[in-house]
Amino acid sequence: MEDLTAACLCGGMRGNMADEFKRLDRKLVFQGSIIDYYRDTILVPNGNVVEWDFIGHKGAAAVVPVTEDGKILMVRQWRNALDRYTLEIPAGGLNGEPTIVAAARELEEETGYCSEDLSLLISIRTTVAFCNEKIDIYVARNLRRTAQHLDEDEFIDVKAYEVDELCEMIYAGKIEDSKTVAAIMSYKNKY
Repeated sequence: MEDLTAACLCGGMRGNMADEFKRLDRKLVFQGSIIDYYRDTILVPNGNVVEWDFIGHKGAAAVVPVTEDGKILMVRQWRNALDRYTLEIPAGGLNGEPTIVAAARELEEETGYCSEDLSLLISIRTTVAFCNEKIDIYVARNLRRTAQHLDEDEFIDVKAYEVDELCEMIYAGKIEDSKTVAAIMSYKNKY
């Protein structure tokens, strides 16, 4: 069974499937401030033509801010899509700059701390079934207190948590945000 699973995961059963799919058309349905929504027409391997949704995203950066005592600064903010508050790591979209610059910007804007000691932890693709969003996640150390610089529509509370406490919240379903889950679990595994 293990050999069959490995063959399936590595593409050993059918060859390179990417060569068997062909985009015939991509139509912009809606252009937003954060995402662009497209309708793709795709020729699939069996010869059928299907339509798939595609969300184009400009990318984002996030940061795991680590305090001197090893706690992680988290942000609590309202998320309209879920109609509730969430607990997340600081993050934000790119404005045409490198992701490390965006991560440093979001750190200061959302938490009121800055750092010149950022290192890449992990890169993730958040929802590969219909969106190309990529988030580079950094670890920030040697934090210095400055001041929050929130956008007009941002209302963010900041609190420091122990890593194990955050892991317990993940397993209890209290933290569901994919970038935050990936970041906390990767940080715990690496450091």
